[in-house]
Amino acid sequence: MSFFRIEGGQPLSGSVRVAGNKNEALPAVACALLSAEPVILHNLPDILDVRVMLDVAVAMGTQLTRLGPNSVRMHTPNLHTSQVPDELGRKVRASILFAGALLGRLREAHLPPPGGDVIGRRRLDTHFDGFVALGAEFLSDQAGYHLRAERLQGADLMFDEASVTATENVIMAAAVAEGVTILNNAACEPHVQGIARMLVAMGADIRGIGSNRLEIHGVARLGGCEFTIGPDYLEVGSFIGLAAVTGGELRILDAAPEHLRMIRLVFARLGVETQIDGQDLLVPGGQNLKIRQDMAGGVPKIDNSIWPQFPTDLMSIAITVATQSQGTVLFFEKMFEGRMFFVDHLIGMGAQIILCDPHRVVVVGPSKLVGQRVQSPDVRAGMALLIAALCAQGVSTIHNIRQIDRGYERIEQKLQALGARIERISDNS
Repeated sequence: MSFFRIEGGQPLSGSVRVAGNKNEALPAVACALLSAEPVILHNLPDILDVRVMLDVAVAMGTQLTRLGPNSVRMHTPNLHTSQVPDELGRKVRASILFAGALLGRLREAHLPPPGGDVIGRRRLDTHFDGFVALGAEFLSDQAGYHLRAERLQGADLMFDEASVTATENVIMAAAVAEGVTILNNAACEPHVQGIARMLVAMGADIRGIGSNRLEIHGVARLGGCEFTIGPDYLEVGSFIGLAAVTGGELRILDAAPEHLRMIRLVFARLGVETQIDGQDLLVPGGQNLKIRQDMAGGVPKIDNSIWPQFPTDLMSIAITVATQSQGTVLFFEKMFEGRMFFVDHLIGMGAQIILCDPHRVVVVGPSKLVGQRVQSPDVRAGMALLIAALCAQGVSTIHNIRQIDRGYERIEQKLQALGARIERISDNS
């Protein structure tokens, strides 16, 4: 196992380009299995979760050719099996996305329970309710989940939650179902829009992209395509937080600012100024961070919700930024009851945080953070702790960095180029 050793307290500045959107890349790999023709994916982040998804595809019959560091050609003329390999499937939560592709291509899918971050209960009901509405039979047992369908028939269905992965999964199956499918209360995050556009490039007929009501006219077959994954707005948000707490000036290249409006608003409430320059986002250096109070001096609340509200995956980053901002702010995590527990590490570094319950914390800043030995509990909390270590005084070590590698490509090289004193050390003990 490896860990990061960080000497904090250095202002980071320069230019950085974020990787392709992890949450778009994962379903894109599964989506490629819907076609017997070649699919070329560009801007695919070279991260652990994507590698596992590609390994799953190869195990089921995909011929994979690497065209460059972030480009692949996937050709699946025949799927050898409808069974997602057990060991690989349990490594990533995104393995559930093969359900829609396999059901669409073979009318059958068998999947082990998916892996992923332990941040609270993560329902799968919406996925399978959607497949059943399209005509599939569903069974679960100790081995996992099983789907079969004689035929897939379009349906008018209402999701009981605006689940991102359930929306992507059902879109894949509906794209090759007979008739018209209406998805109400569909997720509409940028990566969901990206997958819908990828399917359209493959020949699907999808209307209402970007809204929470999708109309999908099924087609008999899908062809190949060449598709570019969009930039990861969660990584953009991570670098906004990083620049703010270290005090350096940072230019984030090709940041797709059209997807950053709510993210910028929330960071502004924490005192972080950002500027748009074409397709780049600029975080000015030397900012005096101060939490913006509500009218009449009320303590502000930052919460998350479905798109276009503030994303849950940036809550950990925003909490870390708040430890360096003057004032008091309440954070309300509405989705996952385990995401907030990482604050114990920040408290150990010197942050003034009150954990009210599994969903709410109060942060009082600014606090002088000092280096500590910490453990990364999940992808986003791991990045938040890395940001905290970079602004802390002294040396920190971050362990279980496999979690960070699952979501951030070459993160230490990017940080080193900005002036960070960080190294990856192999722990052979």
